[in-house]
Amino acid sequence: MLKKLSLIITVSLAASLNASACDINGNSGFMPENDMYISVNAKVRSDMTEERFNEIIDRADKFYRPIIEDLGGKLKWSRGWNDGTVNASAQRQWKTYKVNMYGGLARHALVTDDAFAMVVCHELGHHLGGAPKIGNFFNKWASNEGQSDYFAALKCFRRMYESDDNIAMMANVKVPTTVVKKCEANYSDANDIALCKRISLAGKSLADLLGSLRSSPATDFDTPDTGEVNRTNNSHPAAQCRLDTYFQGAICDKRISDALDNKDPLAGTCNRSQGYTDGVRPLCWYNPKK
Repeated sequence: MLKKLSLIITVSLAASLNASACDINGNSGFMPENDMYISVNAKVRSDMTEERFNEIIDRADKFYRPIIEDLGGKLKWSRGWNDGTVNASAQRQWKTYKVNMYGGLARHALVTDDAFAMVVCHELGHHLGGAPKIGNFFNKWASNEGQSDYFAALKCFRRMYESDDNIAMMANVKVPTTVVKKCEANYSDANDIALCKRISLAGKSLADLLGSLRSSPATDFDTPDTGEVNRTNNSHPAAQCRLDTYFQGAICDKRISDALDNKDPLAGTCNRSQGYTDGVRPLCWYNPKK
């Protein structure tokens, strides 16, 4: 009996260390399961090229490969430019932190370059986003969907692009008034304000994509999801809720260097219990108590 129990534990542990995300069983990715497929020859986005696809991934790799190596892991990219799948996913294979990116997603008409970078960050977020985590005793390496979105805006995109001339990049971009006010209220540095706006618009691009898949009403910064979950939702939140998460991540004034924690969701984040009203995880997917 003891030998049998040991075998079960060994098999379960092996399965957990070779698990997939975005959902715990690997049945979906950044987006819910869908049958969209945009081939490499599709003429939906003339401005997204294989070179740009790789440049965005390379930039993420530059910053996050050393961080993962410091954790004793190895970052591995699967660059499926020729794959028309409109999705992305992450896997943990022992000490290999794998991220799978597909050309179909990058070529989608609603996905801007910044939005594609945000998805790269979301997948890295499953590996590095901290609590709340998804899974069970044997399988709890992945940050859940909402936390991965929050990490993407709060830490990753900011880390990747803080050195850009964001002021110049956003100078002629139309930004919703709510975004302008919130970014200016939470940051004093002009480049930080511009980066906050940039992150928010990247999130809007993805929310529009997600909403189109579910035939949801249009998302808007002025109409946040007012729902409150009884228990933290580990799966894909609705499109408006995800926009709210990206936006809150954008306006949280915590430093990039403020470390997240795999057990404590308060570490490195903006929280109601700490007196924050801006930058907090939306209650439409996150319950601070459960």
